[in-house]
Amino acid sequence: MMRPKHTSRARRAAMALGALSTIAAIAVLPAAAQTGRLGAPAPAATPMAAASVATAIAPGARHLDVVAGSKARVKGHVIPAQVGRPVTLQRRAGDHWRTIDSAKTDGSGRFAISLHPRRVGTAKVRLRAGAAKRAIGRMNVYRHALVSWYGPGLYGNHLGCGGTLEPGTLGVAHKTLPCGTKLTLHHGSHHVRDRVVDRGPYVGGREFDLTAATRDRLRFNGVGTILVNR
Repeated sequence: MMRPKHTSRARRAAMALGALSTIAAIAVLPAAAQTGRLGAPAPAATPMAAASVATAIAPGARHLDVVAGSKARVKGHVIPAQVGRPVTLQRRAGDHWRTIDSAKTDGSGRFAISLHPRRVGTAKVRLRAGAAKRAIGRMNVYRHALVSWYGPGLYGNHLGCGGTLEPGTLGVAHKTLPCGTKLTLHHGSHHVRDRVVDRGPYVGGREFDLTAATRDRLRFNGVGTILVNR
């Protein structure tokens, strides 16, 4: 029996519509699969939290040459500004850095660190905030010492640590510090980074003898008290 032509056309139309529906479903599937549930909206991506790391430290006023027990300080600001960011002051100790004080930044990124070091000595110091580091020189903690000086009439003599005393010889004499020991001497507004080159003095309770060249740099004369960091 011959089937009506309109039935055959209807079947073909239904097949075509099913194919189109399948293609549309496949196109939608990857987006829906992001949620694990078809028809549910994909959640917004969660941004990675920005690391709280300083990009720069700008030191400001500082006072790092102090007598033991008095106040040392350093100010500055951290970039970018962020309130409550820890800033540490660190001292070089051998092959590592040791934190000796700290502070936190205010809303403009500024900080102020102050401390009262009591241990006489010298060391390189730096500031650290997160991954940012900034060297700021040396901290010298001094004590008072009675000193004298020598030179004229002794030029050409051998030094206790080797070499010959000359008018331009820089250094100090000390009875027990190892030869070559480095130290900083401070007098008034002048300071000299020097080393032990000779032995003495042996009179008057004096602790150091300055060579004439060192005395000249310190603008020191006679016998008196200066600051030393050893």
